[in-house]
Amino acid sequence: MSASAKIVLRKKPNTKGLYPLAIRITKNRRSTYKLIGHYIDLEDWDSKNNEIKKSHPNSESLNNLITLKLSEARKGLIALQTNNKDASANQIKKEIYKPTSNLTFFDFVDEHLEALEVEGKMNRLSTDSAWVSYIEKYCKVRHLTFQEIDERFLKKFKIYLKGNCSLTETTAMNVMVFIRLLFNRAIKDKVVSKELYCFGPGKFKIKFPETVKVGLSEKELKVIESLDNLSDVERHSLNVWLFSFYFAGMRVSDVLKTRWSQIYDGRLHYRMGKNSKLLSLKIPLKIYIILEEYVCNKNYDDDFIFPELKKANLDDAKDLYNKIKTANKKFNKNLKSIALKAGINKKVTMHIARHSFGNIARDTIHPLMLQKLYRHSDLKTTINYQANFIHTEADDALESVINF
Repeated sequence: MSASAKIVLRKKPNTKGLYPLAIRITKNRRSTYKLIGHYIDLEDWDSKNNEIKKSHPNSESLNNLITLKLSEARKGLIALQTNNKDASANQIKKEIYKPTSNLTFFDFVDEHLEALEVEGKMNRLSTDSAWVSYIEKYCKVRHLTFQEIDERFLKKFKIYLKGNCSLTETTAMNVMVFIRLLFNRAIKDKVVSKELYCFGPGKFKIKFPETVKVGLSEKELKVIESLDNLSDVERHSLNVWLFSFYFAGMRVSDVLKTRWSQIYDGRLHYRMGKNSKLLSLKIPLKIYIILEEYVCNKNYDDDFIFPELKKANLDDAKDLYNKIKTANKKFNKNLKSIALKAGINKKVTMHIARHSFGNIARDTIHPLMLQKLYRHSDLKTTINYQANFIHTEADDALESVINF
């Protein structure tokens, strides 16, 4: 009996409740699976046509990737049949996906960047491409084996990043995290032995320095909200910033992608661009006041609320990314002048909307509720983030000692 390869959605969700896509290899009614590394909601899977529904934001890119992975598996099956190899489903899987020990670090780099482009993750592609450029400059030639990446290599490379490239400790650590990511993939794919792993206790340690997160105070927020001497472009930038703040620091990309059709039953329903989570938030009264300024520009029910993406090519991830990046730069420039008019000395950017929400929330809201509002997957992330804004206990302790 000949073997077959088919794309399926495995019914074993991960901790986020998403289901893995896999190639199923079957022979003699026995099957084995090879995960392709992507997870989706059960409702986004078309089991009849074995494809991702258009309801998923990256359906086209992921369906293209599925076609590619199926093609690779079927080519492998044909090659085995040509060579008259008779094997079980599990043996076929090992033969098709057998380790390729001659793969280099840059082979994994190319595969990683290509996947990001296919998936339309342009922001991550831009960031990771920057990390790659530093590695390329250090190596001088585009060849680096995983065996060469040891503790000595990483220590010398870190010195190069901070010295020759003048990078901060945080940025240098981000480059190291990128290297670690691909090293872990190489181990998982059995391209390199676990014994060569050079990260962790007793080896090269990735440690980020503490960062200062500064948000606006309630008093400063009230001043900004009441400003009336703003130009049209400043007013629009402030509206976008406040829209983000009122929804607990919603990311600028998600703000600009918000459509009128997502507002119903007194709630905003949207899918986060960062992790595809579905969210539903009650619309505060202050949001309705902002919406009133834009309803006259509504061309159809599914139109964008804000104008920045109305002329974007939604089928072109690069165009979408560039327009969001340009808009964010414009907003930050206008927010700088708004802060001056408000007499605020703190740096005000779109990202500061998130810090401002955290600063005002402090310890008045339960961490579990903040986790939901921040859309964090892990409660520990919320607790660590909120710790930047909670100083009451330390302040009281200080006062109790010196107030005599």
